[in-house]
Amino acid sequence: MAVTERGKVLVDWNPEDPNKWSSTLAWKTLAISTYSLTLAFCVWFLVSALAPLLNDIGFDLTKTQLYWLTSMPGLSCGFLRLIYMFLPATLGTRKLIGISSLLYIIPMVGWFFAVQNTSTPFWWLLTLSFLCGIGGGSFSGYMPSTGYFFPKRLAGTALGIQAGIGNLGMSIIQLASPILMGFSLFGMTWVAPAQTESGPIHIVSPAVFFIPWCILAAILAFTQLKDVPVKASVREQLDIFSNRDTWLMTFMYIMTFGTFAGFSAQFGLMINNNFGSESALQLAVKGSTFAFIAPLIGSLVRVAWGPLCDKFTGGLWTFVSGAGQAVCFFAAGYFILNPTGMGSFWGFLTAMLTMFFFTGIGNAGTFKQMPMIMPKRQAGGAIGFTAAIASFGPFLVGIALSLMTATTWLWICGVFCTVGSIICWFRYARPGAPARG
Repeated sequence: MAVTERGKVLVDWNPEDPNKWSSTLAWKTLAISTYSLTLAFCVWFLVSALAPLLNDIGFDLTKTQLYWLTSMPGLSCGFLRLIYMFLPATLGTRKLIGISSLLYIIPMVGWFFAVQNTSTPFWWLLTLSFLCGIGGGSFSGYMPSTGYFFPKRLAGTALGIQAGIGNLGMSIIQLASPILMGFSLFGMTWVAPAQTESGPIHIVSPAVFFIPWCILAAILAFTQLKDVPVKASVREQLDIFSNRDTWLMTFMYIMTFGTFAGFSAQFGLMINNNFGSESALQLAVKGSTFAFIAPLIGSLVRVAWGPLCDKFTGGLWTFVSGAGQAVCFFAAGYFILNPTGMGSFWGFLTAMLTMFFFTGIGNAGTFKQMPMIMPKRQAGGAIGFTAAIASFGPFLVGIALSLMTATTWLWICGVFCTVGSIICWFRYARPGAPARG
């Protein structure tokens, strides 16, 4: 490698020139930032994992209150991503990853103490939920930053790995929460027993389990990562809004990641409220049992499809994703319209899990498209902006489900994906498309 270092900054770094690029350094950066991003998504989806369990440990929250709690991280995440999108070219990779990893500890500590007392006021739970948005917000800084380290030919694979494995944090926290809150862990339950009307009960908040790993992520970032000489002021980065592909790709990413994140956050509550013991059917199903499967499928598919997007173009797979999602949304809406028993539940579950499979394909496709059809610096900003807007998904889905029936909202999403697929075909996917990539 002919690249030299000036302190923590790489000099003459150019991924498109093999003589000015280090694959070892690029993949090390990907590994550390992906590890931190996985923890970030654990923080972002901490509330969606806790919400279906709060009433089981003594809280008395209504369905609407629970939807609001799981919606707030999406609301704050969207605004924070609008800030994070400018940080890679101003703050640098090392500080971005290191500082963010430490910030994740704040909402985790807050929720650790909040669940220990079932009289914790709802406004404070909302505040802590809002703070969890920092986990999802950092995504718009991590992804463009990683893009600076890889050539275009590997962009789909690298970004697919980072986003896909990072997204696994959503599944990890939803799987870990019922386990940690149901059993003692290394004898730590005595630390802070939850206070209920019937006396103290001993639980482990999943938040405290992840704090040491965040500290490790910060240490790795500050000691092992470097910065690349890609610098631009906030004003210079605003030129992405003059590129119409920024807006169209935002539509595409809402269709793929917006639905993925939105329904992942609300999936457990949807099952509880429409099929569980509190629903009209009163079936013996619990949302917390199935919630982790949804983001797990989408995340793994996103990783697997990165190389396929490098080979067959991202636009093609984004089109396939949108069309597949549309069919699944219409099917899920049908099964939940007038549910009659376990048959309806299994039909709904199958349709939704298949929908999550298609979101994984689309998420890989869109992140391959942007580095290919846009200039490198604009691609970074566009990735950050599209991710910011799409991250409002958990908030919008939660609010929508509190205002209308699940069937109505699912069918609206089906229409949205149909329109998105048509746009994608003509602009990005068909042979001879203006921005095929």
